[in-house]
Amino acid sequence: MPRLADVAELVRAPAALSVPGDVVAGAAAAGTLGPRTPALAGASVLLYWAGMAANDWADRDLDAVERPERPIPSGRVSPTAALGLAAGLTAAGVALAGAAGGRRAVAVAVPLAAAVWGYDLRAKNSAAGPPVMALCRGLDVLLGASGGRPVRALPAALTVAAHTWTVTALSRREVSGADAALPLGTLAGTALVAAAAGLPPRAADRATVPGAATASTVDGQGASGRRPGRGNDPLAVARTVLPAALAAWYTARYGTAQARVVAEPTAGRVRAAVGAGITGLPALQGALTARAGAGLLGVAVAAAAPLARRLARKVSPT
Repeated sequence: MPRLADVAELVRAPAALSVPGDVVAGAAAAGTLGPRTPALAGASVLLYWAGMAANDWADRDLDAVERPERPIPSGRVSPTAALGLAAGLTAAGVALAGAAGGRRAVAVAVPLAAAVWGYDLRAKNSAAGPPVMALCRGLDVLLGASGGRPVRALPAALTVAAHTWTVTALSRREVSGADAALPLGTLAGTALVAAAAGLPPRAADRATVPGAATASTVDGQGASGRRPGRGNDPLAVARTVLPAALAAWYTARYGTAQARVVAEPTAGRVRAAVGAGITGLPALQGALTARAGAGLLGVAVAAAAPLARRLARKVSPT
């Protein structure tokens, strides 16, 4: 039996801190935050870990040459154990999604699991790699929205998917390094992603979260008798400022790492940028959650970013 530390390295355990925020952002956008959300986030984590184990199983021969320190080529985890773990985690993730969200959640979890395995076994080393991985993250957001109106979560899903596309494109050059054109392109994409997440919410989106405060009454005025939208409502200010602040945090972390790759596109810099993209994702998810009206929850989601960064020093997220 492999040691727990070796299994944690195999599935890149700390990187899973970037996962629950997908579900939370989707649930916030669809107005379905509730007791089922943590269980759906847990299902998402299980599917993520399954994908990491399947990834190393599929790459075991390549890793023996390029990354012999990884658990499988180093002999610390057998290929059979890795494959069995990946299959077991997949089954557990789909089952937990079904138990928490019923058929509607399973209808998202099954395609998500299929996309994860499809990426690891077929798409990863082809031109389809980045879009398939982006699809995985987009479906992850929609898993959180599966109990409500998923169409409301589509903008959040597309935003997270676009971020994932940039990270995946960079990850394909972790070993060989890249030319400056790649990080320049992903950096431009990151700027667009941050802009989308940091935009003030539309009036129609402000009451999607159950219990979210609104400023409307029958006569169109707030409780204070003042008309909304004049900047005197602290909640309205928070809804505007928090998404922008969290999006700026995301940009500072991930964007700076990509700028370093532009200046020096070595394999080490690329790997560091990929790590920043993974561990910095909670800040983006927090911005999207806050934009949907759940400001404090958005801050809590974003707080996973520094924790993930600290844990990444012990267990690599890439």
